[in-house]
Amino acid sequence: MPPVPVASNLYSETGKFSEVVKGDLERIYVPNLRSNDVYVVDPQAMKVVDRFRVGIGPQHIVPSWDLRTLWVTNNAEGRTDGSLTPINPKTGKPGKAVMVDDPYNMYFTPDGKSAIVVAEARKRLDFRDPRSMAMQYSIDVPDCPGVNHADFAIDGRFAIFTCEFTGSLVKIDLIERKVLGYLKLSMPSTRFKEVRAPRGEPGKAWEPGPTEVCTVERGMPQDIRSAPDGRRFYIADMHADGVHVVDGASFTKVGFIPTGLGAHGLYPSRDGTKLYVANRGSHRIHGPKKGDGSVSVIDFATEKVVARWGVPGGGSPDMGNVSADGKYLWLAARYDDVIYRFDTASGEVGQVKVGAEPHGLTVWPQPGRYSLGHTGNLR
Repeated sequence: MPPVPVASNLYSETGKFSEVVKGDLERIYVPNLRSNDVYVVDPQAMKVVDRFRVGIGPQHIVPSWDLRTLWVTNNAEGRTDGSLTPINPKTGKPGKAVMVDDPYNMYFTPDGKSAIVVAEARKRLDFRDPRSMAMQYSIDVPDCPGVNHADFAIDGRFAIFTCEFTGSLVKIDLIERKVLGYLKLSMPSTRFKEVRAPRGEPGKAWEPGPTEVCTVERGMPQDIRSAPDGRRFYIADMHADGVHVVDGASFTKVGFIPTGLGAHGLYPSRDGTKLYVANRGSHRIHGPKKGDGSVSVIDFATEKVVARWGVPGGGSPDMGNVSADGKYLWLAARYDDVIYRFDTASGEVGQVKVGAEPHGLTVWPQPGRYSLGHTGNLR
């Protein structure tokens, strides 16, 4: 894999663009799960400039390892006709879809030799040729129902995937191609009470609502991200309403940070000092519109929440990424059919109307040398 120039910050190279993305259109690509299409948004004009149909159930827009293609993962949940739709980032137009079984999400090995199709319903990780998507080999994860999101060791030797439906994690040895073990995540004693009435108001600081005794025995882990030095991993949990902290080497839980109702997406700031947490505003997979969604900002150095931003009128921040200049955090509103643009200095929120049930949007182009997948985990 490409070397990590700064051992204390694996995100150190995400502040400058690769020559590969020169000439790529500045766009936000939004997969809409229920309308089976992708909306293309001009971030400067804050409006939709294109729309095209894709396969069944588009979940995420995934930048390829070599930064040349954006892949739409159409997992066709409950069916057998899943596919990957390539988008040319220089034109913003889709190409011919490749038929791939159950591509809920997709990552790339740090050496760029394999795409990892996360076949969620199959409890399987399918390693495929990163361009043709021809199958190379698979790793079964039988005790990881709902295998979902991932991040990678700083040296590329292992990956940790979240298991959404068992409240656990699975650690994968990428060298020996095997499961190293599972970790059940313990739940906090309290969590935030789900409230339907939105509390976010323009110009006012947002704070989490009332808490309740947590009677849920297992969590629902979602996104996962590495600390800048690669030692710890942070896991957002929709049922625990916060972020678990796990030591990567020992594969043990070492902490927990409460953030907000329905913690879901995780995105490092462009300078690698902070972690943005998208709190979806519900404990449910299919939550209500105009819920108590928010964004919490964690300082990596202290592991403390240093800012909180609500959605005026309520909402459901989900998946997305940070703009190239770090000034904005773009997130899909999973239950509200819009996307948000959070100002990372003030927390001010702008919105653009998109299709039905937007999910894993990506911001493009992004700075960095290569992509590990998802909505743009660049290094």
